[in-house]
Amino acid sequence: MSTALLALLSAYVLVLAVELPDKTMIATLVLTTRFRAWPVLAGVSLAFAVQSTIAVLFGKALTLLPESLVATVVAALFAIGAVLLLREGFSTPDESGEDAARQGVRPVSFLRAAATSFGVLFAAEWGDASQLATAGLTARYGHPLMVFTGSLLALLTVAAIAVFVGHKVRGRLKPKLLQRVAGFVFVAFALVAAWQAVTA
Repeated sequence: MSTALLALLSAYVLVLAVELPDKTMIATLVLTTRFRAWPVLAGVSLAFAVQSTIAVLFGKALTLLPESLVATVVAALFAIGAVLLLREGFSTPDESGEDAARQGVRPVSFLRAAATSFGVLFAAEWGDASQLATAGLTARYGHPLMVFTGSLLALLTVAAIAVFVGHKVRGRLKPKLLQRVAGFVFVAFALVAAWQAVTA
């Protein structure tokens, strides 16, 4: 398997695992209960594209630094992501999303619903585990376009699930378990990067 394809697949699988049980899916689901599905999907998709671009550019900038420093920064990014995921995975459930989901759909314009959805998801993704993963994978593999594509496809997959069948899927999946698994995957990535920093 080529490094470019590995970068794409790694980004897709890791971001998907991180975002399925994350606030991103819950926020998109709640927005869909308040607005029509298509403007929500358009707004969150644009937010994901912008956030993924920022993360990839940050990761690409890291590749200009010395290899040992890059490995150290990548290890730190994944360690931070691991802490965020494991803290979320072992926390008590929050029912605020469910309470908000009980409100009815509001008849607003496409542009307003899309802009609201963009703003909510754009703010929610700052410093998120998926953004850290995207930056880290870009620095690690050196294929920004493939990491961007994998990350964006994963985020769009999560958005589509939340918009169309999120309420059904959420009842079948165990979000806390997914967060814990993703957290331990981040720990493994952090350890590998730390080892590379020491041996570089």
